Amino acid sequence: MNVPSPLVRDLIDAIGEEAVVWHDDDLLVYEYDGTIDRGNPDVIALPANTDDVVNLIKIANKHDAPVTPRGAGTGLSGGALAARGGVIIGMNRMRRILNIDPENKTALVQPGVVNLDLGSEAERHGLAYAPDPSSQRACTIGGNVAENAGGPHTLAWGTTTNHVLALELVTADGEVQWIGHDTRDEPGYDLVGCVVGSEGTVGIVTQALVRLVPRPTAVRTMLAIYDSVRQASNAVSAVVASGIVPAALEMIDKMTIAAVEPVLNTGFPLDAEAVLLVEVDGPESQVEAEGARVEGILNRFEPREVRSATDPEEREHLWAGRKGAIGALGQIMPNYYLLDGVVPRTQLPDVLDGVYEIAERYRLPVANMFHAGDGNLHPCLLFDEREPGATERVLDAGGEIMRLCVDAGGAITGEHGVGLEKRDYLPWIFTEADMDAMKSLRAAFGPTENFNPCKIFPKGHGCGEAGHQHAQQQIARFGPKAFV
Repeated sequence: MNVPSPLVRDLIDAIGEEAVVWHDDDLLVYEYDGTIDRGNPDVIALPANTDDVVNLIKIANKHDAPVTPRGAGTGLSGGALAARGGVIIGMNRMRRILNIDPENKTALVQPGVVNLDLGSEAERHGLAYAPDPSSQRACTIGGNVAENAGGPHTLAWGTTTNHVLALELVTADGEVQWIGHDTRDEPGYDLVGCVVGSEGTVGIVTQALVRLVPRPTAVRTMLAIYDSVRQASNAVSAVVASGIVPAALEMIDKMTIAAVEPVLNTGFPLDAEAVLLVEVDGPESQVEAEGARVEGILNRFEPREVRSATDPEEREHLWAGRKGAIGALGQIMPNYYLLDGVVPRTQLPDVLDGVYEIAERYRLPVANMFHAGDGNLHPCLLFDEREPGATERVLDAGGEIMRLCVDAGGAITGEHGVGLEKRDYLPWIFTEADMDAMKSLRAAFGPTENFNPCKIFPKGHGCGEAGHQHAQQQIARFGPKAFV
């Protein structure tokens, strides 16, 4: 039986034994998030309030222990992994919606609030929280802030950074700072913009003041069915070029349909090569006019059919097929590697051709479901991590796909963050001077070398191969039949 270390004993003294996880088998569930990498924490601490977070950071600093903030663990870039061990500070107990202000259209929330719960509470006041990641039933606002999460409905409304007004932040030296204001007109540097998307490397968010938007009075969702991915891609470019900005514009390809349809019965034809989900919302007259224009554009690219849904249940049924896609892919292969590249919309057809070619060359099934309206691709490479060499093959293919996006004039992430997964790709889009400037900004928030170390930047003290501890090493621990 393992014995608590001095670090663990100090954490227990600070927040109680029930809020500290340190036994080896209990730590297993904190070794991963939604990507391939693994990280072994030494201890998990679960604060209940801001004072707890301050005390935990000071204890970690006393023991020179790395600190990794963690939300729901649904991230897809390894951002919540303990790359150098140390303390994971899990924010799940801080899950209160502190205030909804319908008049000023704001909400004050703790970081452990689930995205969908905030949306449901806002709905009671005729409002909505626009960022809606596909994992919104589980992901939390703190994690959304860390990764600048997006979602299908951020094409028109913007990602998380466009909806955060102010933050309570505990810095790496244990100081509490309020940054931002309840309006967007505060003079001075945009410190909130620096923290959103910083992936937990500059501090831990303990409260967030977020912007709410009015719920639309009318919504129309269209399903366009195509016999080629290129037709669907060209239709996407034409819709955006028309000047209409839909609330959402998503594409789902044939392999994704094959996984989703038997499970969710969404009505996606199994023999279609691609379907588009297009949604317009707003005042009824606007929705009627824009919906008719969008349908006309979709029909120019010879779809098999364009269906419309205005009934909430029918619309929800269509969206279930998009938001439930990742889970449904498990019936094809037990593991997936979900990528997150961005390309100019005009490059979608050629880049998708390249994605399918790379997957075929590496003998990997690939499913595509993505935010077509803003060119945010999510190729999902399917594999079985128990197969020798499969993980390495997937990583090599993923690297080629990321390079393909960059060469097309795009970037290596649109909403999942850099984390451990893509830190070695950062020099593809930034110079050394660029990265030095970003590191200087990080240092301005305090002594952050131990704060979510080995994330974003390709080099870091003590990182080495941190983050490249993949499932094969875990399989060696638990046997060849293990799923880890």
